[in-house]
Amino acid sequence: MSQPESAVADAQAGGRSGQEPLAKLAARYGLRRAMARPRFTVYVRQLWERRHFILTYATSRNVSKYSNSALGQLWQVLTPLLNAAIYYVMFGLILGGRGNIANYTAFLLTGMFVFTYTQRTVTAGAKSISGNLSLIRALHFPRASLPLAYTIQELQQLAISMGVLLLIVVATGEFPTWLWLLIPVVLLLQTMFNVGAGLIIARLGSSMRDLNQLLPFITRTWLYASGVFFSIQEKVVGSAELPQWVADVMYYANPAASYIEVMRDILITKTDHVPPQSVWISCVFWAVFTLGFGFWYFWRAEERYGRG
Repeated sequence: MSQPESAVADAQAGGRSGQEPLAKLAARYGLRRAMARPRFTVYVRQLWERRHFILTYATSRNVSKYSNSALGQLWQVLTPLLNAAIYYVMFGLILGGRGNIANYTAFLLTGMFVFTYTQRTVTAGAKSISGNLSLIRALHFPRASLPLAYTIQELQQLAISMGVLLLIVVATGEFPTWLWLLIPVVLLLQTMFNVGAGLIIARLGSSMRDLNQLLPFITRTWLYASGVFFSIQEKVVGSAELPQWVADVMYYANPAASYIEVMRDILITKTDHVPPQSVWISCVFWAVFTLGFGFWYFWRAEERYGRG
């Protein structure tokens, strides 16, 4: 009788008599649980080996997302533009959110496009596990592949949106400077943050059934707190006359606000709105911390995804 057959026979006997725990029996024969969580370094290597699957899955979702609409992929650009137009009328004109900001059109669109990238990544991440249970139960692969694919999908859409944004920024009177070379750096940091945030929310969404119902309220509050359509410094310290530390908290404790402010500082020069230079430190911190913690937090529950 071979070793695996002996192990099965012993397991059946042990299960009937209760003389030897199954875990101890498996260790004696060098067996391990199916779908067991691999070591973290092995897990990262498995993700890298499946990079082509992740990219293909993200691209196919992008292609199919608007396949049934008349305008097709054009909605990738129209959606944030229409949202920005509504906010421009409501907050820029009616409620006076533009304040002393000279190039408010570029100011608002930059905030909308950058925030939308993070918002959509987090929202998609919450459904990446719960919405793909059939795939998870049918195939064996690192479950982090799904939140990663959703982030890449949103990054592909952002690439189109950023091209439109740059054209609008130039059309509103701004001119390219050497600082524009830093745009990929900012997007890389924001993508690192988005990956980590997507992994965290993916694990939460896999077990919290009501999370998808709460997310619209959470992201809407996040939108209002990120200075998308107003200057944090001007409104919080200037108009509301609150202490400077309140504005600092909104700059540094809110990753979305940090990435928005840095991108505005790069793209827009014809404005009196100047964010703190140290906001770059906030961007780097949130990118590194969220990515590292997000991977660790998601990996810890690898065995539980798709069960139950």
